[in-house]
This record gives sequence, structure tokens and C-alpha cells, in this order.
Amino acid sequence: MPIEKRAKWAQLKVGIMALVALIILAVLIFLLTGSQSLFASRFTLYTYMEDSAALAEGSPVRLNGILVGKVEKIALSGSKEPKRLVRLDMKIDEKFIKSIPSDSVASIGAENLLGTKYINIKSGKSTATVKPGQELASLDTADFEALVQQGYPLLTSLQDILTKVNAIVGQVEVGKGSIGKLLVDEELYDRLLSITNEAQKITEALNSGKGTAGKLIYDDQLYNDVRGSIARLDTLMDGLQQGQGTAGKLLKDPALYDDVRQTIGQVRTLLADLNAGKGTVGKLLKSDDLNNRIQATIARLDKTIDRVNSGEGTIGQLLVNPALYDSMNGATKELHGLLQDFRRDPKKFLRIKLSLF
Repeated sequence: MPIEKRAKWAQLKVGIMALVALIILAVLIFLLTGSQSLFASRFTLYTYMEDSAALAEGSPVRLNGILVGKVEKIALSGSKEPKRLVRLDMKIDEKFIKSIPSDSVASIGAENLLGTKYINIKSGKSTATVKPGQELASLDTADFEALVQQGYPLLTSLQDILTKVNAIVGQVEVGKGSIGKLLVDEELYDRLLSITNEAQKITEALNSGKGTAGKLIYDDQLYNDVRGSIARLDTLMDGLQQGQGTAGKLLKDPALYDDVRQTIGQVRTLLADLNAGKGTVGKLLKSDDLNNRIQATIARLDKTIDRVNSGEGTIGQLLVNPALYDSMNGATKELHGLLQDFRRDPKKFLRIKLSLF
């Protein structure tokens, strides 16, 4: 018999331990899944809405974003009024009863476009606070639905962007494109490494003062020359600002500016006269009669040149007839010889004879 008693006592202890473990497990589950105290006192508030917007029982109830309770019940109200079709009962911690003004407004919110929905109570301005079992005013859920609908195109765009990014990443992984080749092509990597090494050598050369750029950085004489050039340029700019020289006077002298403006005006007048066909040049530009005359003169001149080239007339014979050219050349030589003899002995050709009867 003592053995049977010990067995029953052992079974009783196992049952008690199992019961305690179940109680502890239930408490832990409640603490992990809920955010309210197990033994906190609560009161009920309710509100009416047109649509529950897929709100679930047990959803959080927040006061200006702070958790104060949960939704206890969601049911059809049986009312025919459009804005009182759904009744929502809310269990609120009693410690918040003095923090909720009686003119507060309840609305449905969401942590994000895909997050859990909740009831958000926006505090009113009344000095009186709510009482247990009181009805709260509510906002139309159509605004919330419109907000969600507006978010769908954004989600679609984000999905398209993610698809494109995924495609780009896939191409990069297989070595397509410049980035892909940079990741998988060893030859391109070696080229970039070579370019980096060359850039490092150039940097070392600059640091050592080699080359024009390096001397500009480290050579005081070249630096002073550059400073001197800049100083002369600054002096030149000061002279221009003071009106020195032709360029300075053009910038600062009103008389020269007026002369330039007057000259420009005269040029404009001249161009206007030319466009109007005034003067010889204007007529040349605008007059068809003068143009026709010039064209006729050019045509006659062209015919004369053609006749000369064909050997007509004295000038034409002179150009194309070798015998006439030789004759004129011989006559020229004889005349040249005669002039030379005359210069050597003028008396030979100049004789004065006086005779008397």
C-alpha cells in the first residue's frame, strides 16, 4: 500500500507541475502577444463607422499614436444610416480615462500600406472627459481607402523598379555591361589596375616636383612667374577700369562711345540707302537696268576677247601671227640701234645747211 500511495502522490505532483507550466505558458503567450497588463482595469468605448476597412478584432487602439487598448468586437449595427453601419467596441485601460476628451474622434489608421490596421483616437479640445460606455465620433473610412488606393500605383512602380533592378543585377552577375565586365573580366580589371598604377606614378612625379605641373607646385621661381603674370594682368585690368588706353577709353570715355554709336548709325544709314537702291552701289545692288548694262558690256568684252584670240584685227594678228610679231620685233631692234647711234654721234644726223642765192 505505501507503494500505491507514493505512486499517486507522484502523479499528483506531475499534474500540479503540468498545470503550473500551462499557466506560466499562457501568461507568457499573453505577455508576448498582448501589450496590456493582465490584471489592469478597463472600460468600454464604442464608435460607428461606414466600413471596418478589414480591421480585425484585437487590433490596437491608440490615443494620438500611444497604445491605450484594443478592439474588442466588430459587428454590424443593424442601422440603415450610411455612417453607422458597423459598430466597433474598444476596451481602454482605465488609467487613460482622464486623458480622452469627450469630443475626441476615432478613425482607422495603418502603420504602413501593408501593415496592421488600428483605431487611432485623436484628442479633442473639450475639458470634459469620456465616461465608460460612451460613443465616440468617427471619421469617414473613405478617406483611408482613398489613401490606400493612392498607394497602389506607388507599390506597382516599386515592384517594376525592383524587377528592373533584379534584371540589371542578373546581367551584372553574368558579366554583361561595363559593371559586369568589371566584376568578372580579369583583363578589364588588370587595365584598371594598370591605369591606377600610372596615376600613382604621376602623383609621385608631381610630389617629387617633376614636370610642369610638379614645378608649378614646388618650384618657387615658376610660382613667382605665374604670380607676376597674374599681377600684370591685374594691372592691365585696373588700367582698363581707369579708362587708360584705347580699350579703356572705349569702356569709360562717353565721347568715344558716342562717336562709335554715331559711326554705327552712319553705317546703318548707308546700309539702308544701299538697300533702298540709292547711289551707284545701291543701284548696282537694286537696279535691274544697270545690271543688264553691265551684263551687256561683259558680253561685248567677251566677244572682243574671242575675236582677239581668233586673230582678228591688229591686236589679234599681233597675238597669233608670228610674222607680224617678228616684223615688229625687228623694227623695234632697228629703232633701238638708231637711237643708240644718235646718242653716240648726234652731229651725224643733225646737219644745218645755209645757202645764199
